[in-house]
Amino acid sequence: MTNERTPPAPGTAGESAGESAGPAASGSGPAHRARSVRAAGGEPAAGEPLLVAEGLVKHFPVLGGFPFRRQVGAVRAVDGIDLTVRAGESFGLVGESGCGKSTTGRLLTRLLEPTAGRIRYRGRDITHASRRELAPVRSEIQMIFQDPYSSLNPRQTVGTIIGGPMEINGIDPPGGREHRVRELLETVGLNPEHYNRFPHEFSGGQRQRIGVARALGLEPRLIVADEPVSALDVSIQAQVVNLLQDLRRELGIAFLFIAHDLAVVRHFSQRVAVMYLGRIVEVGDRDAIYRAPRHPYTHALLSAVPEIGTYGAGEEAHGAGGAERRERIRLAGDVPSPVDPPSGCRFRTRCWKARKRCAAEVPPLVRIEGNREGHLTACHFPEEPSTSARTEDIVLDPALAAIEERGAGEPRTGEQS
Repeated sequence: MTNERTPPAPGTAGESAGESAGPAASGSGPAHRARSVRAAGGEPAAGEPLLVAEGLVKHFPVLGGFPFRRQVGAVRAVDGIDLTVRAGESFGLVGESGCGKSTTGRLLTRLLEPTAGRIRYRGRDITHASRRELAPVRSEIQMIFQDPYSSLNPRQTVGTIIGGPMEINGIDPPGGREHRVRELLETVGLNPEHYNRFPHEFSGGQRQRIGVARALGLEPRLIVADEPVSALDVSIQAQVVNLLQDLRRELGIAFLFIAHDLAVVRHFSQRVAVMYLGRIVEVGDRDAIYRAPRHPYTHALLSAVPEIGTYGAGEEAHGAGGAERRERIRLAGDVPSPVDPPSGCRFRTRCWKARKRCAAEVPPLVRIEGNREGHLTACHFPEEPSTSARTEDIVLDPALAAIEERGAGEPRTGEQS
């Protein structure tokens, strides 16, 4: 197994200790070529809408019956979401496992056919475009898959894996495809001499870099990264995330970054959407979501992130270094089934602020009073825009509350009874 290269330093693409930055940093590399091609092709200005989804729906049929099978229900994986990815930005999509994040990514890349709704790319409706109509769009919207092991063909060499999309799209870059593949390997921090090696000869982090190189091969305008670091070690996660950041800055590529690791999303994304059971419940810029969330589910999600620090007597209100301690919320039960989701607000069955109105009306995703521009929340009874510790923790799980109550009288580690 080959050795992992050191992570690229901020501001470079593929540069590691003791080595040159490679073609990406030069005037003749892929960054320069991508900018030239996009300038000629009318690339949308940074900040303009690049991909827009309106009322996007994907229901998977549930079949039953014997001897004649028929549809008896549907899994409402995505149930009416609106989102906009702007040119050159990194847009994060977070939520619990099973909330529909990956399905959303596959819908936007048209790997899945939408049940309803509309998808527009650069102003063009591609919702139900045919295979031939999608051909020019495929090269501009690429995807990095979650599993770096199953997403690479074990029977193909790295050169074939990365060069295959160029061959399929009839692209013959200057210097030939092999030269371009070696250039891409150097861009993502791998040795160009790995061209003839097979996937099993690489570590997990290196395989994910190969997946990134494959996505870059067609010089896309948008990359959908479906949990690209969830299967990697923490140290390798940092390398891959820094690599993607460098590529975004260097090549001006927009990213839809799908993950459930809130720390990684905060580090990478400029805007963030929070998804729950097939619907987006809150969306805004990074500071608005992480510092001033309004939806109860966003509060609960952020409170689940572990805090580093030990609190002694008189220190309950502050964390390590005097930082203000965050609120603490513990929900009860599991996420409801997408086959039979709750009426109205889908979070109401686990929400401490639920009222009758929450069951009767679906809350619209709108800007509510106190939110900054672009910060939208879908909630009838929003929380205050703060993550500071509450007077009393919210613990909805009776079993957890009983355990904590029994442990409250026990001395802390290191204290004398």
